[in-house]
Amino acid sequence: MKTTERIRQQVLRFVAAVAVMLAAVPQAGAQTPADWEKFDGDIVLYMANDLGRNGYYEQKPVAELMGRVAEVKGPEFIIAAGDIHHFEGVASVDDPLWMTNFELIYSHPELMLDWNPILGNHEYRGNTQAVLDYSKVSRRWEMPARYYTRTVSEDGTTLRVVFIDTTPLISKYREESDKYPDASKQDNAAQLAWLDATLKDAKEDWVIVVGHHPIYADTEKDDVERQDMQRQLLPIFRKYGNVAIYACGHIHNFQHIRMQGDSTDYIVNTSGSLARPVKPTTGTVFCAGEEGFSVISATKKQLNFFMLDKTGKVLHTVTKTK
Repeated sequence: MKTTERIRQQVLRFVAAVAVMLAAVPQAGAQTPADWEKFDGDIVLYMANDLGRNGYYEQKPVAELMGRVAEVKGPEFIIAAGDIHHFEGVASVDDPLWMTNFELIYSHPELMLDWNPILGNHEYRGNTQAVLDYSKVSRRWEMPARYYTRTVSEDGTTLRVVFIDTTPLISKYREESDKYPDASKQDNAAQLAWLDATLKDAKEDWVIVVGHHPIYADTEKDDVERQDMQRQLLPIFRKYGNVAIYACGHIHNFQHIRMQGDSTDYIVNTSGSLARPVKPTTGTVFCAGEEGFSVISATKKQLNFFMLDKTGKVLHTVTKTK
């Protein structure tokens, strides 16, 4: 059987399986569209990450919830903070995982808009360049570089999202070249110099930095991950003091951490599939081991980060004011 025909049949079987899954999904009864009106702001964004499990482990129900919420308060764009593909990344722009992890899962009409992704550690197990090159295939996949920035201006409110590439910043990934072949090839000094210059010039009302790995978090993952992140990123953040929120994924649960004397709020956005348990750690304001996604809402004087579980219920809100 030709490769294209085999892929076509795989996709058709997958579509049939998803239809069965959707028929069994209960409607989100914990919240109603009226409850989601509170997400209103001059600028609205969504954040999702740790997604790619072929629709399983709550991925498809969470994706459908994102669409229903977007019917009420649609985002300017969606932040996709890494690990869109488990477990070995993608091989090419033609990999069937693009269909089964992304295109056929996030298929709601209201989600047919820009997705701004970054690379996670699972993307680094595969062909990272293919993740960038998929921008030439999909109209909604907007990834101009491994690290980049995007600004939004609406009704007098300005917001900048700074997307960074965190896997190469962590020594263990650079050292495991057999598993993460592209990590050691990246120029960390160039990325950190770019981040410094970007934050220096950032004059927007709000600045959010998005990476895949946490700076602070409760996790059983290697301590070196947070240590490397703290060592390289915190001096730049503190130099300019204009990062309202650092938001990441990787840990598969919700966490909000606020460190004494630090003006940045540190947020772990939960996974879009397969959440994990969590417990408080130093600086924990809130934590929960639930699947879901987050809605970011900004006005000139207030920035909100709403954490939604898979029923659409707001579990916690991070609020910054001026």
